[in-house]
Amino acid sequence: MRYFVDLGAGPVAVDVDGDRVTVDGRTYDATLRALPGTPLRQLMIDGRPRTLSVHSAGRGRWELGFAGERREVEVMDERTRHIRSLTAAAERPAGGGVLKAPMPGLVVRVQVEVGQAVVAGGGVLVLEAMKMENELRSAVGGRVKAVRVEPGQPVEKGQVLVEFE
Repeated sequence: MRYFVDLGAGPVAVDVDGDRVTVDGRTYDATLRALPGTPLRQLMIDGRPRTLSVHSAGRGRWELGFAGERREVEVMDERTRHIRSLTAAAERPAGGGVLKAPMPGLVVRVQVEVGQAVVAGGGVLVLEAMKMENELRSAVGGRVKAVRVEPGQPVEKGQVLVEFE
């Protein structure tokens, strides 16, 4: 399985196949085991042990501690990365203040109504696609001019969902 790991300098592809891990074309024997009752993990890379502290920061983000240093890391699989790339495009108004469906799916919830003020980053609606719920957010502040969908309605990629003034 392919993961994308971002330590802050951009994502790096990491392929995991059992105990074989490939990073930037180099393959390693690697295992990661939890130390029971602690936030510590033992990472073995090519037979050399390293002890890490691991804390979840939510939504694919992790705080790792190693040798007295603390780093925040984001890890996502290919599918999540693809979905985020599609929904990120939908968060920006296109064609003069409209929110379009980034992919085909089913409207789960509409979180706004006509006349409602929305702030940048505020949730607009939830779209289910590939059995995952994706909250679409407003890229800019404004007022809702029209809501073109309702819960339970299937939508196609590019379909106008909400119009903004």
